Amino acid sequence: MEFKEGFRIALQSLWANKLRTVLTLLGVVIGVASVIAVVTLVNGANVYVATKINKQGADVFTISQQPAFTSSYQEYLKYQKRKVITLEQYRAVQSQCAACVQVGAFQSTTGKIVYGAQSSTDTQIRGYTALMPEMQNLDIVEGRSLTQADEDHAARVAIVGSDIEENLLKGEDPIGKEIRADGVPYTIIGLGEKQGKTLGQSQDNWVAVPLTAYQKTYGTAKTVTIYMKAGTGAVAMETASDQARVIMREMRHDRPGENDSFTLETSSTLAGLLGQITGMIGAVAIGIAAITLVVGGVVIMNIMLVSVTERTREIGVRKALGAKRGDLLLQFLMESSTMALIGGAIGVVLGVVLAKGVAIIAGFPAAVAVWSVFAGLFVAVAVGIFFGVYPARKAADLDPIVALRSEF
Repeated sequence: MEFKEGFRIALQSLWANKLRTVLTLLGVVIGVASVIAVVTLVNGANVYVATKINKQGADVFTISQQPAFTSSYQEYLKYQKRKVITLEQYRAVQSQCAACVQVGAFQSTTGKIVYGAQSSTDTQIRGYTALMPEMQNLDIVEGRSLTQADEDHAARVAIVGSDIEENLLKGEDPIGKEIRADGVPYTIIGLGEKQGKTLGQSQDNWVAVPLTAYQKTYGTAKTVTIYMKAGTGAVAMETASDQARVIMREMRHDRPGENDSFTLETSSTLAGLLGQITGMIGAVAIGIAAITLVVGGVVIMNIMLVSVTERTREIGVRKALGAKRGDLLLQFLMESSTMALIGGAIGVVLGVVLAKGVAIIAGFPAAVAVWSVFAGLFVAVAVGIFFGVYPARKAADLDPIVALRSEF
């Protein structure tokens, strides 16, 4: 039997039992769709993290009271017991870290922004030192950024995100307009570039003011995050981070041999941590999808055994007319693998659509990995062949005389 003929016979057999074929394919479809959707979302998250790190710069590192991510509530409480990082400690790093090219500090809270009769809630109010917009690669599309004079004099000036312009100012030229952040008036001097949404959360609902003005309103009791930029290369990063660590340990009176009472994180550290998190999520999801594929394969084997029983007379006739054992083996393997391949193709399409749907609704990044498409199809066909071997061998080993006597 030729491969082309076996494929045609397999399609005819599947088409003759359309409902049964569709129900049989569900396990494979769900399994492959799950794998494709998870890989697409994880790949999108990795691409997003890499883009953000590249935008901020691989030479930027931070010092904060606690890590960006904690693995448990107990760890979170432990870090909360640390002393806060103060503006004085930032200034010490700024003046003493010779290997640091740039040093900035950042603090934030959420509050209410009012302009005329319009207002917004849950707006991120950021306290920036003069270099922070540049260090975070915050592009100013209108007006100007913060200056050292603004920081030194705690000026009541602000840069706003595009949500403030669109929702409060309703398209008016924002430069020179006065807004109130938690009741404090600020004059808009700049408009930030639109950044869109991430995980369904707008990245443009923010107002940035000088950190000194921010602390006049909200006090100095809360911690600040220090941003530092090293020179180019791994050696420069190591030198700058070592200097910053020594300065901070001295300022915070950390004893020799004790752990740091602060967290120093580089872009590569953050990327590695996020990679581990997405990797664990992907591994769990793919493990569940693998179980689904096994269940789907068992269903395929069960249906193929039913098909062999139903077509016993057909098998006997084919053997009587000269069909060899290998021909029948190929016929039923082609049928099970074709069924799985169709299910895999549907699963790939469904998985991509599902991932893109999540990306649109939740603002989660999604990037289709081409290798995952081919892997999904390969796994589907492999499942079909593996679970089709037993039914195919059973059909091929039927005695033609016994088969012809069958009443089916």
